[in-house]
This record gives sequence, structure tokens and C-alpha cells, in this order.
Amino acid sequence: MGTLNLEGVSFRYPGRDETVLDQVTLAVPAGGIFGLLGPNGAGKTTLISILAGQLRGATGSIRAGDEPLEALRRRRPHGLGLVPQDYAFYPMLTCAENLRFFGAVQGLGGARLKDRIAAAARFARIESALARRAGRLSGGLKRRLNLAIGLLAEPEILLLDEPTVGVDPQSRAFLLESIRSLAGAGRTIVYTSHYMEEVEAICDQVAIIDHGRVLVSGALSEVIRDGSGLQELFMQLTHRSLRD
Repeated sequence: MGTLNLEGVSFRYPGRDETVLDQVTLAVPAGGIFGLLGPNGAGKTTLISILAGQLRGATGSIRAGDEPLEALRRRRPHGLGLVPQDYAFYPMLTCAENLRFFGAVQGLGGARLKDRIAAAARFARIESALARRAGRLSGGLKRRLNLAIGLLAEPEILLLDEPTVGVDPQSRAFLLESIRSLAGAGRTIVYTSHYMEEVEAICDQVAIIDHGRVLVSGALSEVIRDGSGLQELFMQLTHRSLRD
């Protein structure tokens, strides 16, 4: 797949004057986890939605390896997986029914679909909940089901938009450990969060975004070692966001 390169990506919602993303330039290496950190309203979800193809009209360039990301989506529409902030399943269906439905939507069928449902459920540790209605699950199990659905087609690019929101500490620890294990084998992972400790725990590269602009980016170890004030900068942004 290669590096995911964003150059000068800008975006403004139709009919609004505010620029949500302003000349975002990032290099997201394959085989690791790239943390996109920022307070609420910083533009993280907008950027993820553009990468996923859910928002059109962005300017700038986005390439996956040697080809435009849009061309990759056309060539391999299920090579990119999204685990959104919101629950992306049907609450009246069981976990197994949701997995079968979304697997079929992603082009899986027959023995392949059965195998991928089993593998995704095992990875997310929801085997014991497969017969339960999704809407009746705990917050932690709902997040695990969200993750399992996003992994069904084994995407080469995986976009995770604040996948631990609203879960208990034990579930958060499990999700972070599981996501960390997905890195490698050329898979590109973009992980958004407003929790500094999550990014420090699992990410290899990091960028802080605020008001749609990249404030700092690079290898997590280098950013911390260079004394860029990563923790202090993020705390300032978080406090400002709470005041606003």
C-alpha cells in the first residue's frame, strides 16, 4: 500500500465561511499507527470522513503509495475500512446478523464470509455475544462490535475515529491492546483521539491538529525527545476547548 500522503488538504462545508481544514500536510507510514490528536472540533473527524470518501470537495492531494486515494477506492472499494465514532450497526439485529449484513455489503459471501465473521468476532472477543441484540450490549461490547465490522474485509487502510469513547477502563485497555496488534504487514492505521495517553500508548507517529491546522507532527519518540512540549501543547488546547 505504501505511505498515505496528504499535501495541502483544505476543506470548507458548503454554505459556510469557516475553513475546517487548512492546508493539512501529513505523511502516514504503512506498518504503524498514526495518531491524530486534538481537542473536540479540531477537524479530526472531518479529515477521517474525507479519507473514507464520505465527504467530497476537499482541495489538495491525497495519495496512497503511487496512486490517488480516490483511484484506490474505485479499484479496491473495500481496501479501506472505517470504524467511526458513532455506533455503525443496527441495534435491533444480533451481533451475528450485523456481521453477516455488513460482511455482505463489503463484498464477502459463502465460506469467506463465514470465516471472516468468525475471525473478526474472535479478534474482538465478542463470540459469546453473537446471539445478543446489538442495542442491548454494554458500551464496551458495542465498541468491540464496531471494530469487528470494520475489520471484516481485512482493509489495508484502517481509519479509527475515537474508538474508545464512552467505555470503561478495562474495555479501553483491551481495545488499545487489540488495535496495537493490528499494526504491521503493510497496513496503514490512522487513529484519532483526544486522549494523550492513548496516543502515547499505541502510536508510532503523531500529529496535533487544532482549528484544522497541523501544529506539530513526526515520530512520537522524536517529538517527545526534541522537547516540542507535546504534552503541554495538548493540555493547553484541551483546556481552551473546555472553556469554549
